[in-house]
Amino acid sequence: MKSIFTLFSLVLLLFSCNYSNEKTNPDKEEWLSLFNGRDLKNWDIKFAGHEVNDNYNETFIVEDSMIRVVYDKYENFDNKFGHMYYKTPFSHYKMSFDYRFTGEQIEGGSPWNVRNSGIMLHSQSAASNEIGQTFPVSVELQLLGGLNKGERTTANVCTPGTAVIMGDTINFDHCIKSNSKTYNGDQWVHVDATIIGGNYMEFIIEGTSVLRFEKPQINGGFIHEKQEGKDWYKAKIIESKENWISKKGTILSEGYIALQAESSPVDFKNIKLLDLCGCMDKNAKNYKSYYVKDKPESCKY
Repeated sequence: MKSIFTLFSLVLLLFSCNYSNEKTNPDKEEWLSLFNGRDLKNWDIKFAGHEVNDNYNETFIVEDSMIRVVYDKYENFDNKFGHMYYKTPFSHYKMSFDYRFTGEQIEGGSPWNVRNSGIMLHSQSAASNEIGQTFPVSVELQLLGGLNKGERTTANVCTPGTAVIMGDTINFDHCIKSNSKTYNGDQWVHVDATIIGGNYMEFIIEGTSVLRFEKPQINGGFIHEKQEGKDWYKAKIIESKENWISKKGTILSEGYIALQAESSPVDFKNIKLLDLCGCMDKNAKNYKSYYVKDKPESCKY
């Protein structure tokens, strides 16, 4: 009986090993869920004036399988700009998520921040933010809700400490409008984004491409160098001025993803990412046909 059991175990082991050695379907997309639906594991939080992972006034919470930005415990916004960063930086990828604005802006928020939030891309890490820093150096996929009057596009690009190329020209405007529709009320809006390293970014709303730009790069100033009265390093309490100025023109080819909290309640769900960087050797078990950036060290044979 013992011999039969041993033989059976060996057969199972061999089957398991052979199965694990099979190649994966090279065309099957393997999306990574950045949010587990239960808690904020794998995310770091940074608020202006606070240490990393001080979730000030429980602004970022999980409820009903959503990440919610709420201001229930605030009396006044008091410039408590916050961001929540996924633990891993990425360079070439597709991202997909849904968002909606809810309720009213907290007292003390600026008029331009009504129904205003965003996803920071190619961002510096939470740990590298200075204590009083309000926004990370990053490229913002800006999310705006309609105000039930006039047009108000979403999936715009804003550039804290950065700049982008539109056409053949560097654009120093702090925010550049997309061609999206206006989305009023508390409705869910679906967003896709394609991020190709330092080459280009494309934003897509409800299946329609609304904005594309190239060569995101460090600008050396918070808004832009020629806009008077906007000293990033004084107004935003940035001490390492010379460090950022020395990096001006550096192309941002990778970075962190961060959700924004800037005075208006907003919900996020279905946050997923398709990494486009991986093994491009067709002989490898983990080769994928959709990879656009080779990572030879990841190949498995």
